[in-house]
Amino acid sequence: MRSKKGTVVSKSGNKSIVVAVHTYKQHEKYKKRFRVTKKFHAHDEDNKAQVGDDITIYETKPLSKLKRWSVEAPKAETEAPKANTKE
Repeated sequence: MRSKKGTVVSKSGNKSIVVAVHTYKQHEKYKKRFRVTKKFHAHDEDNKAQVGDDITIYETKPLSKLKRWSVEAPKAETEAPKANTKE
């Protein structure tokens, strides 16, 4: 299963978001590295993702004309909550 990490740049409709994913490529002749940004339309079943959130998306079967990706979970939810131990 392919997955990508990116940032939500738009909420384009009900249960739909647009995620920008940055990758780095190297120029074939001059060997300089440059950043390439690609946008992916993703399905957000719970409508929890907000613009600016860092999320992980994974590839799924085609869900609509443009949507081929789904949201795993927002980064804050996947991390374990910090325990407050006061004695």
